[in-house]
Amino acid sequence: MSQLPLRAQVASALGRTAATLSRMTGRGDGSVIGGRVGLVLEPDLLRQLAQDRKLVLVSATNGKTTTTRLITSALHELGDVATNAFGANMPAGHVSALSQAKQAPYGVLEVDEKYLPEVLDTTGAGLVCLMNLSRDQMDRAAEIWQLAQKWRRALAGRPTHVVANCDDPLVTWGASTAAQVTWVAVGQRWKEDSWSCPECGGPLDRKGSDWACRECTFRRPEPSWVLDDDTVIDPYGRRWRLDLQLPGSANRANAAMSLAVVALLGLPPERALPRLGEVKSVAGRYTTVEREGRHARLLLAKNPAGWLEAFDVSDAALPIILSVNAQGPDGRDTSWLWDVDYRILRGRPVFVTGERRLDLALRLDVAGVPFQLAGDFSEALAAQPPGRVDVIANYTAFQQIRSEFGRAV
Repeated sequence: MSQLPLRAQVASALGRTAATLSRMTGRGDGSVIGGRVGLVLEPDLLRQLAQDRKLVLVSATNGKTTTTRLITSALHELGDVATNAFGANMPAGHVSALSQAKQAPYGVLEVDEKYLPEVLDTTGAGLVCLMNLSRDQMDRAAEIWQLAQKWRRALAGRPTHVVANCDDPLVTWGASTAAQVTWVAVGQRWKEDSWSCPECGGPLDRKGSDWACRECTFRRPEPSWVLDDDTVIDPYGRRWRLDLQLPGSANRANAAMSLAVVALLGLPPERALPRLGEVKSVAGRYTTVEREGRHARLLLAKNPAGWLEAFDVSDAALPIILSVNAQGPDGRDTSWLWDVDYRILRGRPVFVTGERRLDLALRLDVAGVPFQLAGDFSEALAAQPPGRVDVIANYTAFQQIRSEFGRAV
């Protein structure tokens, strides 16, 4: 790694100090404030910290944090890795991550979908992983076709190599201007945002895993990597079994994308797979916490596609606690709740809490799902019999629950 200019060194050091103080005083994990301090002192700090590293940017509507963690875990086979492990996925978080591991030859950064063009332009990253695009809170995120268009413009004319999910038409369209693309077939459970062709607006015909526009030439590319249940087929036709501790089909997709990424960095599947199998929770996701004989497994769901994946992981035999807030990071608009099909919860004991519990209660009532309201998470957990319970919460509700347990999960 080349030596940083003096101004950047000072900015980086003061940012790390601010992050340490934030952690020591219990104000946060320091993953944002350190970067903010550094960028105030040296606005060009992100570019300077990114120089001379093999850098991977990971972006999607869902699964960014987990895939970032999986790629990072695998790359530790090759050397030290700088990463934003706690999901601080905007430039301040990237500065913090790179500052904390100044000498790491590799960097793996989760990037918010809106910020991907800016971060790519600033860092000049050589490798980008794009997984999915689906509807999110409109007051917080841009319309997803606009996001895909911004990705196209950002990638056009760059030497960046993209690893992209060819089963998602919007991702395919967003990635298709890149100089090089490695296509990976990992499926698309949520299809409600991709029935129309992003190229011409015509209808998309779907047959099995294949899709094609009825009115233009836009169609699913041929993949190099394919996820087949719990097996990944590589470009040479070899089959690699996924032995993960992370549950569900979405995490198998995340792992398949990760294998394709690290292979481009020179790490073969036989060396990467054991590292992927070591990951058992990601920033509290899938962790089980215990209180007075009640074992609550924490699942995060921030948008309709995320809820669909959480239902896939959840155990239908268990009671379930649902918690929804509408703070800034969540989006103030809760109308997206009406895009989620909650009928799958019928027959289960359902407890509803969070700051916007009445919004969720109305949605469940319309769906014909009986429920009980609780004033807060502690009350909802105390209402459970001893044993296991699943918890699905959106972003700030999830973080509040983690805080109740000292964020040690």
